[in-house]
Amino acid sequence: MIVYLNGEFLPLEEARIPVLDRGFIFGDGVYEVIPVYDGHLFRLEAHLQRLENSLNSIKLTNPFTQQQLTDILENLVTKNNAGDQSLYLQITRGVSKREHNFPAGIEPTVFIMSNPIETQKPSTGVKAITHNDIRWQYCNIKAISLLPNVLLRNDAIDAGASENILIRDGYVMEGAASNVFIVVDEVAITPPKSQFILPGITRDLILEAMREANLPCREANIPQTQLHYAQEIWVTSSTREILPVTTLDEKIVGTGEPGPIWLKVWKIYQNYKQKLREN
Repeated sequence: MIVYLNGEFLPLEEARIPVLDRGFIFGDGVYEVIPVYDGHLFRLEAHLQRLENSLNSIKLTNPFTQQQLTDILENLVTKNNAGDQSLYLQITRGVSKREHNFPAGIEPTVFIMSNPIETQKPSTGVKAITHNDIRWQYCNIKAISLLPNVLLRNDAIDAGASENILIRDGYVMEGAASNVFIVVDEVAITPPKSQFILPGITRDLILEAMREANLPCREANIPQTQLHYAQEIWVTSSTREILPVTTLDEKIVGTGEPGPIWLKVWKIYQNYKQKLREN
């Protein structure tokens, strides 16, 4: 695997970052995950804009223009044999002595790696649990300090589930590493964007695609009680795409099978990917 680190393309095993990097010491950085299908970057402009928003939120200046980043990303895709892959892009504040204040005059650390993506097949459904949202107040920043998310995801795994759906003040927020949709009366609903929700690129594409296909959908607050009588529940992310939740907290969701609205949306999403590949 070839990675990018601070101006160089090199094998992963040769990549080294100083232990005083603020990403290592403080989790002082942000990241993006960008799918690539047959060498084509998925909604790149939206991913780079979200990266810029995250950087601005932590008062870190992007060391590259969007065109420079695009060139680096495309070059890395080629060096890793194109195809279907996922690019992980991380920018930290850089290396300095351990002080909480932002140091002046240091260069950000930029690291990008590629991992293969497996072809997604129609899911037979996954199991999820719910949990109180224990994360911080700025979940809209795609920060690298993900310990609460890691703990929540592992709670799900320990329960034999694939995802943990988070509840704050009686309302659904998102998954530990996903956005959430429910279907009630054949209308797909997802929580509106806020500081407690990561603005998912896949989430936005689903809303856009459903509106173009005249499938009913809306953004609205979802009470926890509504979650538990939903006809369908989906969790969405760039790498896992759209997964139907068929068991929630050990109770069957809907019929216990992936629902008809999910199937329509899944097919639309696959068509979108195919068109991207053919572009």
